[in-house]
Amino acid sequence: MAGNKAYLASDAHLGLDIKEHPLDAERRLVRWLDSIKGDAAYLFLLGDMFDYWFEYRHVVPKGYTRFIGKLGELSDLGVQIFIFVGNHDIWMFDYLPKEVGATVIDGTLEMDIFGKRFFMAHGDGLGDPSKAFRFIRWFFRNKVCQVLYKMIHPWFTVPFGYAWSRHSRKSKLDDPTNFCLGEDSEYMVIFSKEHAKTHDDIDFYVYGHRHIMLDLEIQGGKRVVILGDWIDKYSYACFDGEKLELKRFEE
Repeated sequence: MAGNKAYLASDAHLGLDIKEHPLDAERRLVRWLDSIKGDAAYLFLLGDMFDYWFEYRHVVPKGYTRFIGKLGELSDLGVQIFIFVGNHDIWMFDYLPKEVGATVIDGTLEMDIFGKRFFMAHGDGLGDPSKAFRFIRWFFRNKVCQVLYKMIHPWFTVPFGYAWSRHSRKSKLDDPTNFCLGEDSEYMVIFSKEHAKTHDDIDFYVYGHRHIMLDLEIQGGKRVVILGDWIDKYSYACFDGEKLELKRFEE
């Protein structure tokens, strides 16, 4: 195994052109990955690393060569990489497993890391009260819809996908409710508390999706961690076998 720490991050939205130049954002993320390669045993990327991603049989979105190349380097060094499907990059299939040796997780993952039990997910769909969001999530994940979408030439689907994603992200960035709603209102916290009632073995619940930094202790000393993002927070979590710390990448 390459190192003795586990690193977790989410929501880079590579390709997003609202806050800063997309290539600058990618370079910053790559610098962080370069900084952890010496002691990383595990790397968990908990969804929405791309602002839009759709794989055809022989085609993937162009770009992201620095990021994908760095993942390949980490994998070659022995780092175990897990990439979660988010709600912006739902359509990951076999490219990243074949190209960089990553494991793609579509859904939740329970895993022992250095003697502690983690429950990890991007977080979309875990108790989200929005009926519209649940319908869109179902629609985008429907296998028939995916096959029909693949039948349209990328000339049309890729610009459409980026436009949809840009509109969605812009509305969320401008949304005044895009902050921590409190322990009794954050739906992933509510989900975790309910889940913990029947899963006493879980030590840490870790999520992305909400673009907030949250480290909250719940019943029995369990903790809920929401990772923030790589749009303006540049945040991540590090676990060394004893402490799970939520940090910001500073240069």
